[in-house]
Order: sequence, then structure tokens, then C-alpha cells
Amino acid sequence: MKLLNACRVLPAICLLLQAILSAAEPAAPRAPVAKSAPAAAGKTVRVLTIGNSFSQNATKYLGDLAKASGDTLVLRGANVGGASMELHWSKAEAFEKAPSDKAGLYSGKGLRELLASEPWDFVTIQQASIKSHDIANYRPFAAQLARYVKQHAPNAQLVIHQTWEYRIDDPRFTKPSDKAGEPKTQEEMHRGLTDAYTTIAAELGAGRLPVGDAFHLADRDATWGYQVSEKPFDFKKAQPGELPQQLHSLHVGWIWRKPKTGGKPVLTMDGHHANQAGEYLGACVWYESLFGKSAVDNRFVPKGLDPEYAGFLRATAHRAVAEAKAGMPSN
Repeated sequence: MKLLNACRVLPAICLLLQAILSAAEPAAPRAPVAKSAPAAAGKTVRVLTIGNSFSQNATKYLGDLAKASGDTLVLRGANVGGASMELHWSKAEAFEKAPSDKAGLYSGKGLRELLASEPWDFVTIQQASIKSHDIANYRPFAAQLARYVKQHAPNAQLVIHQTWEYRIDDPRFTKPSDKAGEPKTQEEMHRGLTDAYTTIAAELGAGRLPVGDAFHLADRDATWGYQVSEKPFDFKKAQPGELPQQLHSLHVGWIWRKPKTGGKPVLTMDGHHANQAGEYLGACVWYESLFGKSAVDNRFVPKGLDPEYAGFLRATAHRAVAEAKAGMPSN
């Protein structure tokens, strides 16, 4: 009986001794837990534009591009349709003479008030596109605006928004003017506006947003560039909604619009303003230039824009910004 009890007790004693010995052994080292890389901090950029509808075109998707990369855009515009640098300077002068004079106001605010309303990182100016090829139209107004910006927003960086050439089939080129100095081709307009903007930016010590260069590069691409349709289109017999082929246009181009006086829609040509693709391209240039981040891998693509084409536009914006920094002319 005693032997039987010992047999029953011994296994329990062995298990107890094994537990004691195991507790005395040093624990095996644990594999280190991998730490995730800290997320890149978002950037807030404050921009005031002094321009016209072309500034509105180029910034339409700027906030969306910023948001897609975790950044924040604070944007305000002192924009007037078709405005030149001369007009903006005249408004600044009018406000200084009589702050209540409507001639000096932008939606109830004077330019001085707008400049002081935020700690702007950038203030942009641009020339009216119709005058963009002639540097004489920039003087002395660009310098006057630059001094005004420096006086009332001393911490902001002045940037020149280089606008773009008109579409190749715009009436400016299909029915050229005999006026001396007026560009008769798209190429002439591009060369003139690029030279003018580059020169003025250098004179003012300002940055340059090379949107015009990006348009020029995109329009001349062998695969993605716009070409006038070779397919016959009867403009006289066209019915509302019918349009000629305008694949890869960066401009609004042919569009049906109702006259301001009312009546039936009329087929008209707008070879000046940017369409969705042009607005996206312009915004990519602004994003790279102002946020200091590449637009190439940005995830934002406007609804309705072909993703592959959008990728080309982002790459073109990246190229234009890089070449502008390197002082290379666009080809």
C-alpha cells in the first residue's frame, strides 16, 4: 500500500520540480515589434491670386490635389474677368484714394485689405492673356503691384502665373490680325508670352508658375497632344449638342451656348479658357510649385477625366516645373 501511494505522489512531485526549473530559466528574447514609419506631416499653404478667369481655371482642382496628399490649401482670389495688371493696379490706386469707391473693391474688399487678411505664403499676379505676348503691357504695372504686395504682405512670396497660348484653331490664328506685333500663330504667342513672363519674373525676383509651358508641351505630344479633327464637320447644319471631335483639347473649344439676350443655343469657339483637362494640368503645375511636392503620383483625378490621360498631364506638369527650375525653354 505504501509503495502504491508513493507511485501516485511521485508524478506530482516531478511535475512540480519541472515547473520550478522552467521558471528559473531566462525567458527567450522576443522579436522586436516593427514600428510603422511616421506619416508625413501635412502642409498648409495660403495663396492669394490677383488675376482673372485664368487664375480661376488653374486653381480649380488645386485644393483637391492638396487634400489627396494630406495637405491643406487656403485660397482667396482678387480676380476680375479679363483683367490686366494695369486694371488691378488702377483698383489699388482707387482704393487708396477712396476706400469706399466701388472701383477699388473686390467683393467689398480693397486689395490692401485682402493682402492683410491672412499670413499669405504666396501672392500671384498674371497678365491678361490677350496681352501676354507683349512685354510692354507689363510695365510699369507688374513692378507697381509687386511693391504693393511687398508693402502689405511682406512675408509672402510673389509668384508670376504664366498663362497659356490659345488653341491652334482659335480665331486669333485662323483669322490673324494685320496689327503689328499681334501673334499670328500659336507658336508665336507661346514664344512671346514665355519670354515676357520669364523676363518680368527675373526683373521682380519672383517665382514663375510655368502653366503656359505645360500647355505647350502637352499640346505637342505625339500621343496625347490635341490636333484639329480631319473628319469633316458641317458647322452650318450642326444641331445643338453636335460637336466636332476635340480629343485631348486643353481648351474649352467648340461649345453650344445660349446668347445673353436669349434665344436658341449657338455654336461658339472658346479657344482661350481651359477645359477640365487644362484646369487639371494647371493645378498640377501650381501644386508642384507651391507645395514643393511631385504631382506625378497624386491620387486625385477629376471625375470624367481618363486616368491614363490624367497620368500624362501630371507627368507633363512635373516636366514643365523641372525645366523651369533648370532654366530650360519648353519645346
